[in-house]
Amino acid sequence: MNGLIIRPYRPADAIPLATLFHRAVREGAACAYDAEQREAWSPAPPTGEGWRARVEEAETIVAERDGALLGFMTLDIDSAYLDFAYVAPQFMGHGVASALYAVIEGRARVKGHRVMETEASLLAEPFFRRQGWRVIKRQEIERGGVKIPNARMEKRLIRRFAAA
Repeated sequence: MNGLIIRPYRPADAIPLATLFHRAVREGAACAYDAEQREAWSPAPPTGEGWRARVEEAETIVAERDGALLGFMTLDIDSAYLDFAYVAPQFMGHGVASALYAVIEGRARVKGHRVMETEASLLAEPFFRRQGWRVIKRQEIERGGVKIPNARMEKRLIRRFAAA
């Protein structure tokens, strides 16, 4: 995608990323989850301190083009848990997630992790499979009494050694 910039999170990104997350769930995930599930998953854009803490305490990277935020991913750099992976609905399928993911996986490798883990939505699961992830367990999480299916996934990171 021309003009795409992958950059570190900035504190001013918190609210725009909350809106992007909400839109990705409510609009982007409509093909995989019904309205009740999407409402339970994201009843409103998260704006509290809990949201800000999650994106600020993680290794969060942002995809931007012409000043507009197109997507973001977060990695707990200590555990290699990929928590958030969201792209604005109008940019899904345009390479934004792939660009973000390449940076996230690279950071996990540099940190020396052997395995990355995530809980992937039904929408994100095919993307992760294409990146070499595998399903460990199918599960349902409950939000507000509504069951939302997803998959616990992992990717084993094979160490690559440089030629001497």
